[in-house]
Amino acid sequence: MSALLRMFLFKLIIIMNKEKEEVIQENLVLKSIVDRSLSRPEADSLIEGKVILVEKSSVFVDLSPFGTGIIYGREFINAKDIIKKIRIGDTIKTKVVEKENENGYTELSLKEAKQALTWNDAEKAIKAKTILELEIKDANKGGLILEWQGIQGFLPASQLKSEHYPHVLDSDKDKILKELKKLVGEKISVMIISTLPKEGKLIFSEKDNNPEEKKEILSKYNIGDELECTVAGLVDFGVFLKLEDGLEGLVHISELDWGLVEDPRTIFKVGDTVKAKVIEKKDGKISLSIKALKENPWTEFEEKLKKGDIIKGVVIKYNKHGALVSIKEGVAGLVHNSTFGTETKLREKLELGKNYNFQITLFEPKEHKMTLIHLE
Repeated sequence: MSALLRMFLFKLIIIMNKEKEEVIQENLVLKSIVDRSLSRPEADSLIEGKVILVEKSSVFVDLSPFGTGIIYGREFINAKDIIKKIRIGDTIKTKVVEKENENGYTELSLKEAKQALTWNDAEKAIKAKTILELEIKDANKGGLILEWQGIQGFLPASQLKSEHYPHVLDSDKDKILKELKKLVGEKISVMIISTLPKEGKLIFSEKDNNPEEKKEILSKYNIGDELECTVAGLVDFGVFLKLEDGLEGLVHISELDWGLVEDPRTIFKVGDTVKAKVIEKKDGKISLSIKALKENPWTEFEEKLKKGDIIKGVVIKYNKHGALVSIKEGVAGLVHNSTFGTETKLREKLELGKNYNFQITLFEPKEHKMTLIHLE
């Protein structure tokens, strides 16, 4: 081959490679435009992706065509046990924590995704009336504590079969607890009858309820009915009220009173007679409210307060979002952490039990919503 021909071929290869690079660059630009035009998954949605990098404190996930996701910080720490088993190339299901952070990544949670799938399994178990063999972990005066797939659950005493029910002649609460404690460590056959994802709780029953019979019982109750009931069980997230034999309704902690309730046990005890209102009938369950039969304190401020008003309030509680500030028993607003920059700074500035001046930034009394900012 002549030197002239070799030179010609060499130049031809350079030109072809250059054209190839230009095509690749054009494709990458086009892909970038398409990726940006696609709406990223919203917060709390579940999404699958392939693991593309695992580092000491973060995991990167390919969420094509939406970009790249990242598991890091608290979410990485919370899911360390799961992450140990993950390898590059694995397809994992995650939950979106933040649609797009300051670095352009979609923030993900592995632990929350696992929990979401577990709640789905629980709902399927309810529909299928799946019988579960579970160990009794503990007992209180209202019933038994069980655990399923890492989620704690409650089995009210009224949902126990006769052979396990604590038959105490004088209904002494301490004697009932003593009898229930004897069951701790034993295995029991139960069904899940209700889920409370926000509380991280399940409700179980040992009784093999006849669906038609239960449907007939439920048909006697309507939304708006005011009932006189007996307290059958007390748990962290509310109170179980006995409506009649074989039927209980739950009063969620948020429906006990207009004021802040930290522990239902400080207000009620098993055996108390209380009045409650039926507020929901769904999936064979009845939800009740005690506060619905009390005067709504928000109505007092419907015409008195508005956005921009300056008010005085007392800090009554911290939560993950900020501080709750009460202006009257049962009427409270949120001061968000972001108004101070960090949760630590908020807690340094706003002490529990102390009064401060605030400005209203949102006021919707019919929705029982109010947000505030602290005034120096």
